[in-house]
Amino acid sequence: MVEMKDPFRVEREGHIAWLVLNRPEKRNAMGIKFYDWLGEHFAAFDEDPEVRVVVIRAEGKSFTTGTDLGELGSMYNEMDAGTREKMRMTILKAQEGMSRVEKCRKPVIAAVHSHCLGGGVDLLSACDIRIASADAVFSVREVKVAFIADVGTLQRLPHIIGHGWFRELALTGRDFSAEEALKIGFITRICPDREALIAEARSLAEEIAACSPLAVQGTKDVLLYSRDKGIYPGLEYVAQKNAAAIPSEDMIEAAMAFMEKRTPVFKGK
Repeated sequence: MVEMKDPFRVEREGHIAWLVLNRPEKRNAMGIKFYDWLGEHFAAFDEDPEVRVVVIRAEGKSFTTGTDLGELGSMYNEMDAGTREKMRMTILKAQEGMSRVEKCRKPVIAAVHSHCLGGGVDLLSACDIRIASADAVFSVREVKVAFIADVGTLQRLPHIIGHGWFRELALTGRDFSAEEALKIGFITRICPDREALIAEARSLAEEIAACSPLAVQGTKDVLLYSRDKGIYPGLEYVAQKNAAAIPSEDMIEAAMAFMEKRTPVFKGK
């Protein structure tokens, strides 16, 4: 099998990192190594103090058509006990790569156009904010191709849209439009076209990047902790975080900027 080259391209704009799905000839289908590269990029974003926000977008006709079924089939055309264990380890490694998106301390925005199917919904479910162009079409497609979604959709998406809507989408595998995605809370904004989508993503990222990085990253951390642990452990956790962080240089800067009637400039300290 030919080794997959990096299916992404990274672009930088100030404190914003753009991660671009860059396999347009395959409609950005997700090969086996896709998740390794995804995890590596997000590990780098997480450690880079200059990155405050990550935006994911895609080149080509589709955001992604999901798992590269051709590549997957060529790997597992003969299933024995050893091959099944290899499959299990491959899935776990893919899960680890996808979880890097959610665990990244920096907020992640997904800007989606056209088709976002199967594994693409897994990727979006690991992001913090999702916006789409009017032509976007989504699907938790896995039941249509005879396997179970296995890299995060079943675990994350019910927390975003609720179990009622999610069960219908996961059990039917049907397509749903940008309008329906907005209605059920999967996305927060619809843009008329791709150009407007990129502009909206940039504006949203710039607004986040202008805030205190410590406060933004701490807020994301508390949101995830509270989702997984519950309300009262979450309240205790945020009390501990604020007690450890206050006062910060950013907080002092915010107070000075307010008194001096100017825009604060945060340094993440």
